[in-house]
Amino acid sequence: MMRVLAAMSGGVDSAVAAARAAEQGHDVTGIHLALSRNPKSYRTGARGCCTIEDANDARRAADVIGIPFYVWDMSERFHEDVVEDFLSEYAEGRTPNPCLRCNEKIKFAAVLDRAIGLGFDAVVTGHYAQLRTGADGLIEMHRAEDMTKDQSYVLGVLTQDQLAHSMFPLGDTPKSVIREEAARRGLAVAAKPDSHDICFISDGDTGGWLADKLSDVNRGGSIVTEDGETLGEHEGSWRYTIGQRKGLRIGTPAQDGRPRYVLDIEPVSGTVTVGPRASLSVDGLEAIRPRWCGTAPAAGTRLECSVQLRAHGEEYRAVLAVDGDDVSVELLDPAQGIAPGQAVVVYDGSRVVGSATISSTRRAAAEVTG
Repeated sequence: MMRVLAAMSGGVDSAVAAARAAEQGHDVTGIHLALSRNPKSYRTGARGCCTIEDANDARRAADVIGIPFYVWDMSERFHEDVVEDFLSEYAEGRTPNPCLRCNEKIKFAAVLDRAIGLGFDAVVTGHYAQLRTGADGLIEMHRAEDMTKDQSYVLGVLTQDQLAHSMFPLGDTPKSVIREEAARRGLAVAAKPDSHDICFISDGDTGGWLADKLSDVNRGGSIVTEDGETLGEHEGSWRYTIGQRKGLRIGTPAQDGRPRYVLDIEPVSGTVTVGPRASLSVDGLEAIRPRWCGTAPAAGTRLECSVQLRAHGEEYRAVLAVDGDDVSVELLDPAQGIAPGQAVVVYDGSRVVGSATISSTRRAAAEVTG
């Protein structure tokens, strides 16, 4: 038996994870993370994971399970490490993943550190991923059985020490079965909708939220073609992301009549480059700040692997080259719409090797036809 801390968001997954841990005989204590300095400024209803309603749902679930329950105020840390990071990344023309950053900085750093300090052995969450002990004795993280719910991508930042103190009880179970189990256990959250989008943007309008927060950042500039032709002006480069098609507000149609997409964002000059969909294809990535789930690869390592470039995105065959804190990825299957700031998560089969932050991309050579 272990003393475990169950992070309970107020949703069905974390409630069932806590219930399973308790049923396995562990000494479980439930906690809910208060992440907003003003809870009313975050999502309301059943769409988020850090509202007053969610805290009440988590408390009721803990009561049904029969475990102690507390609320931990992590709002300042969340604001500094997740919200401010999100803003600064967009201001610099990059596209961050706040859920991945929350897992890295909050749930499996701040929370886990405090849990260990209080004498707990592990933190249990409702993430869909699986942990196994490898032949070398290290803890391996693998994809969930239910690939439609697999969350290993946003957990790719976890280190071996963090994995050794983590529990993911849902990784071997389809989501439909989890809801049935929650109803059977008498948990009121059994039919609660899953959370979507970004929890700290109350109405889901990321562009509008950024416009309000970054209104004092002077990032106006030109919208240009790949050949340098100016098509128009914009009021802020942070309004755009690589691969964006809608909302460009370019009056001049493309010569071929096809849609244009954002290809590049240069935050210093404020220049936004647009072009055809074919120009979005990239076949190489450079990445920084790697985090390895097991032993760090030696310098000079080349690994045939697969990579995932966005949450719930597809896998791409790739060759990984490691040089200290610099990672190069050759994509054997070109990808589209990949932006600096996104995470590249590396897989060996179903096992997560690690992750890194994309710093630049290499555009694939255009195919010659005819």
